[in-house]
Amino acid sequence: MTMSKQVLAPTLMLTASLLIAMYSSQAALAQVTPASELSQLTLLAPQAVDKFYQNYPSDNAWNQATDFSDLLKALEGLDRHGLNPVHYHLAQLNKGDLSSAVRDVYATDAWLAAAAHMLYGKLDPVTVEPDWTAIGRQADLVAELVTALDNHSIATSLEQFAPKQKGYVALLQEYQTLRDLNDREIVSVPAGPTLRAGMSNARVRILQQRLAQLELLPQMNFDGVMGTDTVNAIETFQAQNELESDGLVGPSTLAALNRGPQEKLEKVRVNMERWRWLPDDLGSKHIRVNIAGFNVATWKDGTLVRTHLAIVGKTYRKTPVFSDEIEYIIFNPWWEVPNSIARVDKLPLFRQDPALVDNMSFQVIDRNGEVLNNSSIDWNAVRPGTFPYRLRQKPGPQNALGEVKIMFPNIHNVYLHDTPTRGLFSNRQRAFSSGCMRTQDPLDLAAWLLEETPDWNKNRIDATIAGGMETRINLARRVPVHVLYFTAVNEEFGGIRYLNDIYQRDDAVLAGLRINTLQ
Repeated sequence: MTMSKQVLAPTLMLTASLLIAMYSSQAALAQVTPASELSQLTLLAPQAVDKFYQNYPSDNAWNQATDFSDLLKALEGLDRHGLNPVHYHLAQLNKGDLSSAVRDVYATDAWLAAAAHMLYGKLDPVTVEPDWTAIGRQADLVAELVTALDNHSIATSLEQFAPKQKGYVALLQEYQTLRDLNDREIVSVPAGPTLRAGMSNARVRILQQRLAQLELLPQMNFDGVMGTDTVNAIETFQAQNELESDGLVGPSTLAALNRGPQEKLEKVRVNMERWRWLPDDLGSKHIRVNIAGFNVATWKDGTLVRTHLAIVGKTYRKTPVFSDEIEYIIFNPWWEVPNSIARVDKLPLFRQDPALVDNMSFQVIDRNGEVLNNSSIDWNAVRPGTFPYRLRQKPGPQNALGEVKIMFPNIHNVYLHDTPTRGLFSNRQRAFSSGCMRTQDPLDLAAWLLEETPDWNKNRIDATIAGGMETRINLARRVPVHVLYFTAVNEEFGGIRYLNDIYQRDDAVLAGLRINTLQ
């Protein structure tokens, strides 16, 4: 079986000539093990294995029994991190009939592949997030294996490559807790009509038992009535799970209530993998956008400073996942309407009501750069496929970007910005944009970004906004921004919050983690 392109290190059959060359200085091994036996091995990291044997001076890297037994324990410990130990030659290594040369190669390959997956992730992030640009963690794994063998520290050698981020550590702890709970049967609320305040039936009684199991209701004589305590418990549960806190138990709330340890285990496993794709250092001062969490968080020196609500891309105009650097801020921005939005969104509106062009403060510019008189355009004659104009929207209360946009120029043409439709922030699920990230309280975010830029304090920002003129300010120092997609996140004050997989991306990651390329 060939390895999925999602997995970091490709599986290749080592040729007999490569293995013979690898062992050319090991006459004793050559006498004991035929080259044909070695040539049949399927390896996870053949290039790294080749490099290791070119550099390691010993005739048998794993001749110390304690090193080998420690390797088996270290591989079994991968399960703590959501990686399957079976995927790393564990079955072969546990056999007692392997030749010393074959066992040696399997052990080396297992360690190098496991270390790589702990360090970089098992999946290549680009295969599931095509726009991925974050540079992951780096290490010379061959040198690290040589050191671990020399120091006989194989037992702890794989753990060193796990991410050190607080978010990963919290997920690691949650994963163990869920594994301990996995044998516990959960109370499952049956499907049926939406449960509302005042209802009284057997399903409500089961609902109350489930809420008690989640420690949201006290253990009591469940009366089967949707009273105040039960509704309040539902609203708390909904808030914890980024659902609309309406106290109604409809399909979404019911699905979340019936989510057992196994489903949570898989979600935590997926998100631990996402952490492995990231660098340890996201920047001493940086911004993290979590698309699935609908938020923008500011961080400084490893501490969360504040969180802003965000509106992200619709499911058919998804916000991309990538990393970049914020370079400048524009107050009172003009909006240069992307051609796709002009053709698909604006043209139908202008056909229906041409007065909207002026009412919404748009300029229409022809291919010669001339601003046209809007009343002279027959919008019904304009075809989407050959849309001949450029649209710009003036600064002001109608402007789609609001009062500020925060720029990190990128090929996706997405950025952080204000919005005139601020009422949308009252929704829990906020996938309403065309890809950009609309941000609540964006002027406060801009002020935080400008703290190190001379002469730009809150008073000057307010005065600039009041002036109404488009104004660009370059940051004194660029600030990293990471647009991410996490569906299980660490709450700052403890606990893991499980989020809706709004773009349906978890399954692809989970499928890659489940692949055993050695079969």
